[in-house]
Amino acid sequence: MNVHLLIVDDEVLAIEGVKSDLDLNKLGISRLHTAINVRQAKEIFVRERIDILLCDIEMPQGSGFDLLTWVREHHPNTATIFFTSHADFKYAKEALQLGSVDYLLKPVRAADLENAIRKAQDIINRNSEFNRNSQSHQLWLKHHSFIIERFWVDLINHSIPSQPSAIRDQVELHHIPITEESVFLPILISVQKWKKELNRRDEKILAYALKNSAEEMIIGEGSNGICFHLDRGMLLLIMVANRGTKWEYEYLYRACEQYIDSCNEYFYSDLSCYFGNAVEAYEMAGMVAELRRQDRNNVAFVNQVYLQPDNGTSMPQAKLPALSIVASLMKTATKGAVVHEVETLLDSLVKNQGMNADILHQFNQNFTQVVYSFLNLKGIEANQLFGDEESRQISESAGRSIMDMLIWARHAVNKAMIHAEAIKETEKIVQIVKTYISHNLDQDMTREMIADQVFLHPDYLTRIFKKETGYVLSDYIVIEKVKVAKELLSHTERPVSSIASMLGYTNFSYFTKLFKKHVGLGPMEYRSQNNKDQ
Repeated sequence: MNVHLLIVDDEVLAIEGVKSDLDLNKLGISRLHTAINVRQAKEIFVRERIDILLCDIEMPQGSGFDLLTWVREHHPNTATIFFTSHADFKYAKEALQLGSVDYLLKPVRAADLENAIRKAQDIINRNSEFNRNSQSHQLWLKHHSFIIERFWVDLINHSIPSQPSAIRDQVELHHIPITEESVFLPILISVQKWKKELNRRDEKILAYALKNSAEEMIIGEGSNGICFHLDRGMLLLIMVANRGTKWEYEYLYRACEQYIDSCNEYFYSDLSCYFGNAVEAYEMAGMVAELRRQDRNNVAFVNQVYLQPDNGTSMPQAKLPALSIVASLMKTATKGAVVHEVETLLDSLVKNQGMNADILHQFNQNFTQVVYSFLNLKGIEANQLFGDEESRQISESAGRSIMDMLIWARHAVNKAMIHAEAIKETEKIVQIVKTYISHNLDQDMTREMIADQVFLHPDYLTRIFKKETGYVLSDYIVIEKVKVAKELLSHTERPVSSIASMLGYTNFSYFTKLFKKHVGLGPMEYRSQNNKDQ
């Protein structure tokens, strides 16, 4: 053995006496440590692995009982032997109660000390073997749980054929706890929405919290079952019983309701639970497919528990409403009125019990068509308006649920109508600016003067004017003045200097240079050429 021994005694001579009596090689002791008080002993425990503690009881700076209490808490695998000068039954009793291996009286005989150390070694060996077996058992349980989970996932995903013979082969091969009498009740748990923004790591943490809570609250300690992740945001819980068992549906239903309430409160999630029918193993894939279909078609409600409908019942076929009213309202009414109409149409579908994933998808397509037609009428490109990441994500989520559809409707209507109104306002502003410029061509106009007329910042006015007309404001003013100059040069005999002055140019040479830049000819050349043409 490779045993580390610590001797603790406030009498150095007592330590030396024990050391002289020990045959370290014979006892398999590879390291021997000593301490003269409890503080030193604790320091050694922190640095070294101590297998056996040989300790005096009465010491001035803390008793051996104090040290053993600390060792039991921080180093429970250490075996302790007490030795003392007092043959007091009270000491012996307390030592045994604290878990001491033996209690020896000083002076300690070598044979008694050796026997006590061997007893301690036996205890260490037994504990070590137990720990190894316990760890191995836990590892086996964990591994076997994974094998059972893998079996169900493969069966549901058709990696294992849904045939009794194929299932029987896998059960025998992997020791799956299924017998000929086993029947199974599947419950699908679907996260319909996280109530807060989560990164992928936080979502995984909460998903495992949902799984652990489902095992605790729905399966419980007294029942047989397994719960595992089926897809992202989706758990499958399978209860197991023997054929003929009467399932406690009422209890399970209440447990699922309590589970949903807890998940709402603590795990930021809206979710629903879907009960399947009790089936045999070969029927499980079909049953889970049906539960998934129900979840996919549940676009109207959250935080509900659903039992299987009676055989033969089916949902009525919904009639998709026309959205012509929505289209008209987008042209004539407010954003609120448009969104209210969309809400009314969706609410009607839900009340008529005809809403499912397909109907919602078709409704979304028709609604999006209405919005895009409105944008096209206004000359707005949809990709420019909805090409941002936020719009893309909201649009893609619209088919998941009524709530997501309404979020998309509000987003699309608000953005489309606000942008259309802004364009309408911009056209009005630009027209006011053009009129002002045409009436004041005799002035030396600045951006600030023009911006004051429409109560806008000069930089903002310049931006919207350029976007609407394609011209920088200052260039547009020059172009308009040159147009008037060309008219006056062609149809009047006014001197060029007079024309320049009329257009707000006091510097004649500057006017001539500007005119030539835009027309390609000087004012006199332009007049001469146009007079010849006439």
